[in-house]
This record gives sequence, structure tokens and C-alpha cells, in this order.
Amino acid sequence: MSVLVRRARAEDAPALRAILQDTFESTWLPQLTPAAADAIRTEDRPAAYVGARGLEFWVGEVGGEVVGLIDWEGDFVNALHVRASHARTGVGGRLMDLAEAEIAKAGFAAVRLETDTFNLRSQAFYARRGFREADRYPDEEWNSGLTTLLLVKPLRDGD
Repeated sequence: MSVLVRRARAEDAPALRAILQDTFESTWLPQLTPAAADAIRTEDRPAAYVGARGLEFWVGEVGGEVVGLIDWEGDFVNALHVRASHARTGVGGRLMDLAEAEIAKAGFAAVRLETDTFNLRSQAFYARRGFREADRYPDEEWNSGLTTLLLVKPLRDGD
């Protein structure tokens, strides 16, 4: 499968919101308390995030359809999301390759990101890429008693 990686455009906003909604429903929703899930729906967090940062995203496109996104600032990856229908097809890997290369090019010694302890699939993905756990702490974003893992990957030998 051919994946085109490009900078997000304003017209991608509906697709970006749909990707975030898809991953929310397939990954996060089963882990959240009903109150937390209702609050996230009421706040429409996907729309707020895309509105605030969407033009900073890079996207993965397959057959003309935007199916994945990545967002980073400095050395920290804020988000990597791929539609469930395109999981394990290489889209996430291509997006992470770009982020890691750009973070290294910017002079950072490592890449940092967070995932949660329940998300074993993401932990396995990042472990295969050389990320290791650096810390764990209560996840306050979802207000559901989850635990966040801070994962770090050195970008230079010896770090």
C-alpha cells in the first residue's frame, strides 16, 4: 500500500476530526467512565484539537483518503492517530518516521510521547521502534483513573 505523507491542509479538517473520533471510540471509550465519556462528547475535543493545531499536523493519505495524523512540538509527540480500518498497514510507522527525523533535525537528542498502560497495542508499536518507559503517573486528561506512561527514544547513539 502506498502512503503519501504531507502537511495537513484546511480542507482536511473533517477527515482529521473523523480520525480522532474513530480512535476515541475504538481505543479510549471502553476505558473511560461514563461521566468522562459524556464530558468529552459535550466538549467535542476532536473539533477543538483540530481547530487549535490541525494545520500543524502531518497526515498519512492512502488512495486520496486521509487516514492518519501526527502532531508534535519540540521533542514531544502530542498525537499519533490512525483510523482503525488502516491500523497495522504502515501508516503510523511512516508518520513516526517523519516526526523522528524532523525532531532529530531540530537538534533534539530524544523523542518523548505518552500512552496509557491499558493501550498494549501502542506500547508494542513504540517498543518495536526503540521507545522505553521513562516514567508513569496518573492520567488527568481522561478523568477515569488511568495511568500514563512517558516513553522516550534516544535519537543519537549513546543517549
